Amino acid sequence: MITRRHIIAGALLLASAAGSPAHAEDKPAEIRIGTQKGGFFPAVRQRQTLENAFKPLGIAIKWIDFQFGPPLLEAINVGSVDFGYVGDSPPIFAQAGGAKIRYVAAVKSDGNTQAIIVPKDSPIHALADLKGKRVAFGKGSSAHNLLVAALEKAGLSWSDITPAPLAPADATAAFIKGSVDAWSIWDPYLALAELKEKARVIAFDKDVHRPNAFYIAGSDFVDKYPSLVAKLNAAFASEGGWANNHHEEVAKAQAEATGVDIEAVWRFVDRSNFSVVPVDGEVIRSQQAVADRFAKLGLIPKPVNVSDIVWKWNPGS
Repeated sequence: MITRRHIIAGALLLASAAGSPAHAEDKPAEIRIGTQKGGFFPAVRQRQTLENAFKPLGIAIKWIDFQFGPPLLEAINVGSVDFGYVGDSPPIFAQAGGAKIRYVAAVKSDGNTQAIIVPKDSPIHALADLKGKRVAFGKGSSAHNLLVAALEKAGLSWSDITPAPLAPADATAAFIKGSVDAWSIWDPYLALAELKEKARVIAFDKDVHRPNAFYIAGSDFVDKYPSLVAKLNAAFASEGGWANNHHEEVAKAQAEATGVDIEAVWRFVDRSNFSVVPVDGEVIRSQQAVADRFAKLGLIPKPVNVSDIVWKWNPGS
């Protein structure tokens, strides 16, 4: 005889069975990580640290390279990349555009790896000399912020220069040909220009403001897999500590992976900081200043509140 108790028990069994596949799929088959040319990522990839950390979970790591930050964040926004590393400006432009991203960790730069440079024989010797000049930069990149902050410090407005928004490869060609007067750029392009073209630095980041870089993840990825985000942060933090003490290995891996001149690689590795830390109040205030600067100049469509998209990482928990 089929009783009410049998019916309820059967329903619970069916519900449990229906829920099992969903539970089994409650992790991604792979995590897609976006990187840029430079940094310590070739060494991290070579060491297989992340692969080894996630393999026991049955999760593969896929690395995807980008020329600079804005296209990387667009990839995160549309869901083709889960996690990536960018400078200070790309997240602000992305947030203003409604991108589904979160700040999940930071790197507090010493301000030595990005600068405004000019050709060796240029009459430009100070930031004020940029008035009326054509200046190259990556639109929406950290170099964009450096240029804006530098002009502000020199008492110049954005309209005092002729902006030349160019991706790094195009800006390299323009700088060599002399079709731009100055270039706001980061390593390794900066180091290459210094060594190959004898470019002169008129201002490093540290001369103008205190920059930060960020690890960014997609909002959906963070919401669905917070423990994996924390594990990614911890893995990169561990690798950052290793990299700060192993410049030779970092430089060698970078040169092998990119084909960039080893002398240039040594230069930027030696002036880099790889420490990964939580996005704290100091970082948020600094990043908010960048956002406010862009909003004031009308470079983003609307003001943004940086703290709205910060994910809290507690390394000790």
